[in-house]
Amino acid sequence: MKGMLQVYTGNGKGKTTAAFGLALRAMGAGKRVFIAQFAKGMESSEEFAIKSFEDKIVLKKFGETSFIKDKPSGGDMDIAKKGFEEIKEILKFGQYDLVILDEANIAVYYNLFSIDDLLEAIDQRDESVEVVITGRSANKKLKEKADLVTEMHEVKHYYSKGIQARKGIEL
Repeated sequence: MKGMLQVYTGNGKGKTTAAFGLALRAMGAGKRVFIAQFAKGMESSEEFAIKSFEDKIVLKKFGETSFIKDKPSGGDMDIAKKGFEEIKEILKFGQYDLVILDEANIAVYYNLFSIDDLLEAIDQRDESVEVVITGRSANKKLKEKADLVTEMHEVKHYYSKGIQARKGIEL
């Protein structure tokens, strides 16, 4: 089966949640899953849930802080660049059926790696690998290359009422 390129972007909630749902579905079908997280240094409930399936889903973080709306630290930049080298190898050799690059759009936006490098890694992947890229501000070149693009738009959000991220819902 030929792997497709999916992009989940937009300013609405649910991009990572959708990607993790797909990871669960793929695991249920006996597929091997690798999840790389950029720009998310904090611990989250999905990370703890994935640990229950660590023999079927691998999750690696390539960052030390969370900077979805802030600038990355020098450490974040170094970790992301090293992590991206690992991702290129994972994509090329096809040991996973599904590779999720969570917040890779943000990593490109902040120049942790370039859009051209990301597109080249996608082009050089084993043809069977399904790739999902999440995060706000998806690059135009990536959206053009993708087989599926979903934009999640915020219509209304309780953050505007001062409600902070809640464990098990946003964290």
